Amino acid sequence: MDEHKNPWTITGEQPVYDNAWINVTEYKVINPNGGNGIYGKVHFKNHAIAIVPLDDQLNTYLVGQYRFPIDQYSWEIPEGGCPLGEDHLQAAQRELLEETGLKAQHWEHIADVHLSNSVSDESGSIFVAQGLSQEAPMPEETEQLAIKKLPFEEAYQMVTSGKITDMLSITAILRVKLMLLNNDLQAKYVSVE
Repeated sequence: MDEHKNPWTITGEQPVYDNAWINVTEYKVINPNGGNGIYGKVHFKNHAIAIVPLDDQLNTYLVGQYRFPIDQYSWEIPEGGCPLGEDHLQAAQRELLEETGLKAQHWEHIADVHLSNSVSDESGSIFVAQGLSQEAPMPEETEQLAIKKLPFEEAYQMVTSGKITDMLSITAILRVKLMLLNNDLQAKYVSVE
């Protein structure tokens, strides 16, 4: 048996909802065991972008905001959407500047992720930004953001204690922590003591 072969058969599809950011489609399917059923899929019209900014003292920046879908306040790394087809690095540079006012001289792409692959096709890219300089933030009109500069280790502790629940942030912070432990970050841009 070829485990990489798609075991699902689509017998029909119907658009259910569409806006500027997502669309929802309901598929009529034959499932892997041969039964008839339905499957709903949320298609994202943007690629998620996440950035871990690190200064030369190993401080990072978190962005706090109230998240409408989960009805709670959330501390996260700088994040945003990249329209499909746009260069991911350019989108990361734009989002970092918009949300924090930071510009970075050095960028490293560290991961590509799927965010909720049981119900959506949302994907994302994670970057580390170093060689930071501060300018004025330029948040979008829908964003009411708080910015917090803190030691990277404190952000890592916020992940391990459950204070950061955003999956992109968790993934990015844990990945950077491992990279720091293994000396896998571009060492000339970060001084580890």
